[in-house]
Amino acid sequence: MTGVAPAARRHAREAYERLRQYFIVALQAGVAAGLSWYVANTLLHNPQPLFAPAAAVGTIAAAIGNRVRRTAELLAGVVLGVLVGDLIIAVIGSGPVQTGLVVAVAISVAVIFRGSGAVMVQAGSTAVLLGSVEPTAPDLAVPRTANALIGGGIAVVVALLLLPLNPVRVVHRAAGPTLDLFANQLTAAAQALAAGDPGRADAALQRLHAAEAERKQTTEIVAAAREVASLSPWRWRRRTQLRRYEHASAHLELAFTNSRNMVRRVVALLDAREPVPPDLPTAIETFGQSLRLLHRDFLAGRTPEIARARALDAAASARRARAEELGFSGTIVASQVFIVVNELLQASGLTKIEAGRAVGD
Repeated sequence: MTGVAPAARRHAREAYERLRQYFIVALQAGVAAGLSWYVANTLLHNPQPLFAPAAAVGTIAAAIGNRVRRTAELLAGVVLGVLVGDLIIAVIGSGPVQTGLVVAVAISVAVIFRGSGAVMVQAGSTAVLLGSVEPTAPDLAVPRTANALIGGGIAVVVALLLLPLNPVRVVHRAAGPTLDLFANQLTAAAQALAAGDPGRADAALQRLHAAEAERKQTTEIVAAAREVASLSPWRWRRRTQLRRYEHASAHLELAFTNSRNMVRRVVALLDAREPVPPDLPTAIETFGQSLRLLHRDFLAGRTPEIARARALDAAASARRARAEELGFSGTIVASQVFIVVNELLQASGLTKIEAGRAVGD
């Protein structure tokens, strides 16, 4: 029972961080849904106006970093479903068999035109709506298309003009926990390597695998921030700063992938009982420290000289380890330290040539 309270606090803290990251999305979706309903129902007196707020929520929540493209896909899918549905139903009428045929044809046409999953879903759902209504029912093709345009358009206006997120702030909030998790598992792997404990190393590897979802969420948030900084006039002044984060994010993703491979080799090294010179776990742990320092430098808005120096310390430790007796997996681990250090140096703002020269390997 002694571990229950810390675990509960950790889960509560993680839930709070997720809410803090995505609360602006929830607020945007709520405002866009209300405005879409008002426009479709009160101003335009549109039959079945529920699709307008549904389209708004789908645009905001389903494609956080691609709202404009999502709106275009939404409208394209609806128009495609309307065209195919109206054409086929005019010939064969409506009913369960006709609905199935209309949906199959609408999605097939979307595939032929290389439509995305969102286009296929909207084409199919629109075809279902048109194929299942009674022949005497009001024509829903035009209202459905109008609702898609209203919902998607209002979603874009809310996300980019009325309630645009602060791109730098959300990236700060998203990147921090991800980098901390990344660095913590590298520290755990280094400690397992120093203690000769393959079980602890494997546990760190599994946590890095599980962290893939958080890493993808961070990538998604960076994409959303990029869209806002590019398209929202209220956030244009953030474009230069955000480009720095985008550049860093690309290299940190590569560092994450290579670090996971490095920890996998640590497990293999321990399973094979290969020699472990003290500088090898030191190199891994020091690299994890450089990740934390890089994030702090970004938060402070300063050139990450401290993080670079710590990363080069990791490379120096790996070089010393490689000069001693190493097995097959140990040699790979040392080499991967050089790779991840190179990626971190590029994330910090150095060019590829400058990073390679600094690592010297």
